[in-house]
Amino acid sequence: MTRQEIMIRPLLLLALLSLTGCSMIDRMSGVSEARALQTIGTAAKATILRVWDTGITVNDDPVIGMDVQVYPAEGESWRATIPKSLISRLDIPQIQPGQIVPVRFDPHNPWRVALDRYGSREETSDE
Repeated sequence: MTRQEIMIRPLLLLALLSLTGCSMIDRMSGVSEARALQTIGTAAKATILRVWDTGITVNDDPVIGMDVQVYPAEGESWRATIPKSLISRLDIPQIQPGQIVPVRFDPHNPWRVALDRYGSREETSDE
């Protein structure tokens, strides 16, 4: 084994571990679910019914869970649970029971819901 190969192996291992760690954080924080629903989800509004702390933080931002009442553009509303959602510490006042927030839901499984914090707000805005 050459000296160059010996030096490259730890770097490759470090890169692999970094990528694995980022993927795990995305799953633990709900970010991967929100990203998936950004692609396939339908925009709607939801009223926050209940919020709880999951005990997870990412860069000092809390990961919370919440129960919401989803109001699609068409059809009846329904209650859903968002088990994990990473929110900014600055957004905590807006993520409280009674607040209306933009969400996206899976049209094939409407109980799969995620906050649409940075998505297309014009689809859900009446203001």
